[in-house]
Amino acid sequence: MIKITDLHKSFGSKNVLNGINAEFSRGKIYGVIGENGAGKTTLFRCIAGLESYSGTITSDLNPLKNHLGLLFAEPYFFPKITGKEYIRLLCNARGTALTDIDSKNIFDLPLNQYVSTYSTGMKKKLALLAVLLQGNECFVLDEPYNGIDINGSIVLTEIILKLKELNKTILLSSHIFSTMRDTCDEILILQHGTFSAPIPRANFDSLENQMKMKVGMEKVERLGLK
Repeated sequence: MIKITDLHKSFGSKNVLNGINAEFSRGKIYGVIGENGAGKTTLFRCIAGLESYSGTITSDLNPLKNHLGLLFAEPYFFPKITGKEYIRLLCNARGTALTDIDSKNIFDLPLNQYVSTYSTGMKKKLALLAVLLQGNECFVLDEPYNGIDINGSIVLTEIILKLKELNKTILLSSHIFSTMRDTCDEILILQHGTFSAPIPRANFDSLENQMKMKVGMEKVERLGLK
């Protein structure tokens, strides 16, 4: 469980998060949506303990950061590190011993090659694999589907659903609504630095239609295409 109370975060004079309140339970998947620059990544970094903030973030896991796997939208890798070395590095940080990494290479990545030779999608898969093998209880996935091919996206969806089955806490952001519909129990909209009321799965279709009407069609009409 993760509970956020009156969370504020500013960069200079710019308020990014303005009184976030939310509670995330085990065994549920929560989707966070919002426009570019709305503060989704900043919120995730606060939850992971990578940003200072005012307000409180509490959990039944203490300290939360030692039980939380954060997948960055654009993962960073050290120069001259192989895929296998990267996985060992992240797992060692959690005290997790891996005896056979190759058998867990579900994305068929060239783990003995330098990560610098990987494509964008391969790097995302590697970062995800390492976070999964750490044995975390909470997962914060920032744009996990970005850059992933179709087969990888199918596997990723099944992984997320399996984490729910294992009673993990999962937060994810995505600009692809279908991925939210396929995985999430609730969706929260981050706008003007705060959350909307949680939207349950039963209302996802209605939310998608509202967004299409309000945002998509209105902006397309402004183009005056002929």
